[in-house]
Amino acid sequence: MTPQEASALAREICSMAPIVPVLVVQDASKARQLAEALVAGGLPALEVTLRTPAALDVIAAMADVPGGVVGAGTLVTADDVRAAKAAGAKFGVSPGATDALMDACEAEGLPLLAGAATATEAMRLLARGYDMLKFFPAEASGGAPALKAIGAPLPQISFCPTGGVSPENALSYLSLPNVVCAGGSWVAPAAMVETGDWAGIESLARDAARLGR
Repeated sequence: MTPQEASALAREICSMAPIVPVLVVQDASKARQLAEALVAGGLPALEVTLRTPAALDVIAAMADVPGGVVGAGTLVTADDVRAAKAAGAKFGVSPGATDALMDACEAEGLPLLAGAATATEAMRLLARGYDMLKFFPAEASGGAPALKAIGAPLPQISFCPTGGVSPENALSYLSLPNVVCAGGSWVAPAAMVETGDWAGIESLARDAARLGR
């Protein structure tokens, strides 16, 4: 897979809904119902972060949920990429980007949403062929004003801001012309996942799916 093909597929996935849930799941037995609730609420693209021992099992459990597209977040190494792809991930998300990570994603045919926080990082990724990026950490890097400023000289690059995005500030990002979607964790609160409040999570997802529309 070429970087251009990977970026086009990442853009297609990001365009499915205004919010991509960023999920930290401790218990794989809850994964399928969580995915079903989010998809039913209108959020089909799901990022499962590789931050728990259960993450790969969670991806595997979510991989065949009808209407869902599960991806692996917090990809850092080539081994992460291979493990995520083997578990059933359809896309990858990284906090940054290294040549080794991008090489692995391209070799595995895994569309990558590579992270950038500065104009220089974004330009380097663009030079490689990536024009759909993750802006991370969004709020700590200047928030929507910073992303708007980056977009002025680099209008050909689109972003999915993640990190500190909330219901209160999501529209400030989604209203920018260089933002396709945003990543948010608030649609799957740990307490709701723990108690199995799938109706509550579906309701949060439904509200998020209406943002910016």
